[in-house]
Amino acid sequence: MSLFPVRSRTHGPARKPAGIAVIASMLGFAALIFVSASAFADDGKPAAGDSKGDETIVVEGNKRVEAATVRSYFRANANGRYDEAARDAGLKALIETRLFDNVSVDRSGGRLIVHVHEAPILGKVAFEGNKRVKDTDLTPVIDSKPGGSLQRAVVQSDVNKIIEAYKHLGRDDVSVKPVTIDRGNDRVDLVFEVTEGVKTPVRQISFVGNTAFGRRQLAAVIKTSQSNFLSFITGGDVYDPDIVNNDRELLRNYYRRKGYADVNVPPVQAEYDPATKGFTLTYTIEEGPLYRFGDVTVDSHVEGVDPGKLRRLLTVQQGATFDGSALDRNDEKISAELARLGYPFSRVQSRTTRDEAGKRIDIAFIIDQGPRAYIERINIHGNLRTRDYVIRREFDIAEGDAFNKGLIERAERRLKKLDYFKTVKITTKPGSTPDRVILDVDLQEKDTGDFSIAGGYSTVDGWLAELKVGDRNFGGTGVALNSAFTFGQFARGFDVSATDPGFFGNRASGGIDLSAKETIANDYQSFSTLNYGATMLVGTPLTEELGMQFRYSIARQQISVDPASLALPPSIVVQQAAAIGPQWVSSVGDTATYSTVDNPKAPTDGFSSQLRQDLAGLGGDVRFLRTTEDFHYYHSLNDDVVALARAQGGYITGWGGSQVPLIDNFFGNPYMVRGFAPNGFGPRDLTPGTTMDNVGGSMYWATTAELQSNIPGLPSEYGLKAIAFVDAGSVFHYSGPTAFPGSTQSLQLANSNVMRTSVGVGMTWASPFGPLNVSYAVPVTKASYDVTQPLGFTASPF
Repeated sequence: MSLFPVRSRTHGPARKPAGIAVIASMLGFAALIFVSASAFADDGKPAAGDSKGDETIVVEGNKRVEAATVRSYFRANANGRYDEAARDAGLKALIETRLFDNVSVDRSGGRLIVHVHEAPILGKVAFEGNKRVKDTDLTPVIDSKPGGSLQRAVVQSDVNKIIEAYKHLGRDDVSVKPVTIDRGNDRVDLVFEVTEGVKTPVRQISFVGNTAFGRRQLAAVIKTSQSNFLSFITGGDVYDPDIVNNDRELLRNYYRRKGYADVNVPPVQAEYDPATKGFTLTYTIEEGPLYRFGDVTVDSHVEGVDPGKLRRLLTVQQGATFDGSALDRNDEKISAELARLGYPFSRVQSRTTRDEAGKRIDIAFIIDQGPRAYIERINIHGNLRTRDYVIRREFDIAEGDAFNKGLIERAERRLKKLDYFKTVKITTKPGSTPDRVILDVDLQEKDTGDFSIAGGYSTVDGWLAELKVGDRNFGGTGVALNSAFTFGQFARGFDVSATDPGFFGNRASGGIDLSAKETIANDYQSFSTLNYGATMLVGTPLTEELGMQFRYSIARQQISVDPASLALPPSIVVQQAAAIGPQWVSSVGDTATYSTVDNPKAPTDGFSSQLRQDLAGLGGDVRFLRTTEDFHYYHSLNDDVVALARAQGGYITGWGGSQVPLIDNFFGNPYMVRGFAPNGFGPRDLTPGTTMDNVGGSMYWATTAELQSNIPGLPSEYGLKAIAFVDAGSVFHYSGPTAFPGSTQSLQLANSNVMRTSVGVGMTWASPFGPLNVSYAVPVTKASYDVTQPLGFTASPF
């Protein structure tokens, strides 16, 4: 009887001729007589057995495995007997070889008879019916391998592992049926027939015990979301036990960042409802009191370590709201600095002393001499796609280095930040000697590819369509490949980039970006522009919050006009800029980015700053220096409302006697002050009888005060928010030429620093295709020649 359902073979062995069969039977009979005679020669005991004292082992049923091999698993006692313990040990050892699917031992007279039934040899191991999980993802999960033996227990275990893999995708009703195909000669193929079923969604998420933060705010923290009409696009509503368990840690860290040092999040209650065919999740929060930092000190018990110097590294401040993540980062900072100073075995512990009456926590960073332990090995598990070296470069330590707990915790946080894995966990276990430690890095990967086709409309660029293809972990190498192709009414182009975060063998990145963009004359500008080129980039993180990027760019740019398409002649400045023709811009630049925001995609607290500088003139046709700054500050007012303050500004100037080309100037637009049209404000050529174009300025500034609120009645996971804002800004100081050879007209230039302001309301949607913004702004102050556009609408895959 077969262990599993058996498919019939399409081709059987060829039938032998009758004459050959008769001859083979006669030779086999003669061989049997010879073997029998030899077996009972001398003392009459069968040669198939191995005599040990008074007992003999006889093996029956073996075909491929030698009898001597089977007998070698049995060990007689000192009297040459196979007692009960010896028989049981031999039986267990044979079963563990996985060479047999049935083994039994009988005693008959002075003989120990071992009955074996050899397991078939596996040929192919395949999967059928699996669409959501690829063969390449299932093969490493199972233990049945080609060339091994077919084992009932192993196959059943493999079935459970395949089902578990599907459960991580939210498909609890998956079924797996193992089927064997007989190939003859004790060889079979094993096929796992998978019926995937439908995904199991999360129908409801509840929070219990939360008083400091509302449901909306906590729902935005976790990765799991309730099923809604957009779930087929956004995902997140699939029940995955690993992600749900990770949500507990996200909630705990969120509360600790907000001052709740004693928070506890017990295991999540997950209940399946057959009526809705989905899960109800209940997250219980035990908040505890809100604390602030009290006294912050550094106490060193290691000779030669100056606590005063380490104290200057700390970012936690007395009186500030307690922040558990900041505390962890300071532990890591001190650990890294001690290792740099030559104290690799020093151990840093942040000792907390609670003053429950005063709701404050005193922090003492205690530095002790830890045990002299070294990292023997770093074992990495679960990275089916991501290469080992991509993971290892996130560690500041390697095999043979001193064990440093702070640096290991930093590596774990860096691996999570890569966004290649659903879960990351680093644990330790004893090594081969007491002073050796083994690190186990357990990972679970997730999809890192991106593909989208989208269309949209923008009051800046008109109708547009865009194709985006990319992978932030291409081939498991950590290389990010991105490409976007845009075709719009007033703008079209492409951008293709490749970035390797470990290009220089460490955490410094290198990359290249190829781009081209064409803007077409429209109601807001009488000229077209074409810009294409390449940029080479090098970036490096200086701290966990601060990063630097350096770049070199070479680009070809030009302005053109089509008088036949215009009702009026272009403005004088535009005509002269177009007459210059194409120009090459060769420049170097740098960007400094500092960020403390809690969530880069949907920030609610913290600030970010980006300072950019570019110097053109290393060859090429133009020379200028450009500097810009963009600062954002976020503060959560309550569960639903986030306040945003933004300030931005820039300056560009020519050098070496060169003037800044028109195309490189700053132009006022709705991204600075809403309520104004593209190129709607700034220096303008008001010469009568021309198109009166905005000619740009060399300086700009803009500020924004904005309130963002979730919309009552809509789940926060929809990403839809209402906004109210006040904008102010200006573009001014045209520094280009004002007299043009061959022109009989005199330039009438509006070039003053007029403050533009507006107030308005709107909505933002973090859609699956990219951000969508709708606003209605009323300009309050403006220049008489400005062009307004109260209704603003933008939608694109970015």
